[in-house]
Amino acid sequence: MNYANPDSLVSTAWLADHMNAPDVRVVDASWFMPAANRDPLAEFEDQHIPGSVYYSIDHIVDTDSDLPHMLPSPEKFSSMVRKLGLGDGNRIIIYDNNNGMASCRAWWSFRVFGYSDVAVLDGGLKKWIAEDRPLADLSDRPTPKHFTAHFDHTRLRNRDQVLKNLETGRAQVIDARPPGRFNGTDAEPRTDLRSGRIPGSLNVPFPKIFEADPYATMRPADDLKTIFESAGLDLTKPVIASCGSGVTACGLAFALHLIGHDEVAVYDGSWTEWGSDHTCPIETD
Repeated sequence: MNYANPDSLVSTAWLADHMNAPDVRVVDASWFMPAANRDPLAEFEDQHIPGSVYYSIDHIVDTDSDLPHMLPSPEKFSSMVRKLGLGDGNRIIIYDNNNGMASCRAWWSFRVFGYSDVAVLDGGLKKWIAEDRPLADLSDRPTPKHFTAHFDHTRLRNRDQVLKNLETGRAQVIDARPPGRFNGTDAEPRTDLRSGRIPGSLNVPFPKIFEADPYATMRPADDLKTIFESAGLDLTKPVIASCGSGVTACGLAFALHLIGHDEVAVYDGSWTEWGSDHTCPIETD
C-alpha cells in the first residue's frame, strides 16, 4: 500500500533538490512544551534550513481565547502568513525540531484555511542536520505575498460540536495523548484539569505514527492503516482528532490524510478545554 497523498510528505533529499525553486517556501514551525525550557525562535535564529521563515503556533493564534494555540480568524491568519512571504502560488514545506509535533499543526492550519499545496518535511530538522545538509543563521526579511484564505469548517470542531457528536455518534473520536492520560491513571501536565477521556473515544498515541528512529520519520502506509484499525478505528467513517491542546491531534489528522482518509476534523480546544469544563462528561479506566 502506497500513500494516497504522497505529495504531502517530502524527503530531505527532495527539499535539498528543490529548496531554491522560485515557488518553494520553507517554514520552520518548531515549538516545545513549556516544561522543555527551550526557545524555538532563538534556536531558529541560531540555525535553520536556508531560506526558511519562522512560524509560531503560539503567535498565529486567536488572542481573545484563554486556550492555547487556538486558530485565529481567516483574516488574521491571512495577514500574519502574508507577512512571512507565504501566499498564493507557493509550495509550502514545513519542518520542526521536535519530532513533527508543530509541523503537523502548522500543516493542518493551512489546510483549514483552504491551502492545499503544503507538505511536511519527513524527519524534520534533526534528519536534515544528521545528513550534513546546509544550515543558515541569518534570514532575509520576507517580501509580503497575498494569501487567500477559504475557511474549511469541515476540518475544525468545537466543544459544542463534540458534545453533539456524543448524541449522534456520527464521528469517531481519537485521542493522541499517552495511554496513562487517556485512561485517567496519569495526571495531566496542565494544572486544574481532570484526568480521563471523552466518552467513547479511541487512543492512538501520537508517537505511534512515526518510525522508531531518532528523526520521527513517518511510518509506511500499511503500518499506519494497521495502527489505526488496531485501535478500533473504522477508516470508512468520519473522525474527530483530539489531544492535550490541539497540537498532536493534527499529527493523527496528517497520518490519516496520508493514507487517504480526509474526513477528519480536529477538536481545537481538546482536553485543555474539555477537562477543565465540569459540564463535559468523561470516562476513566
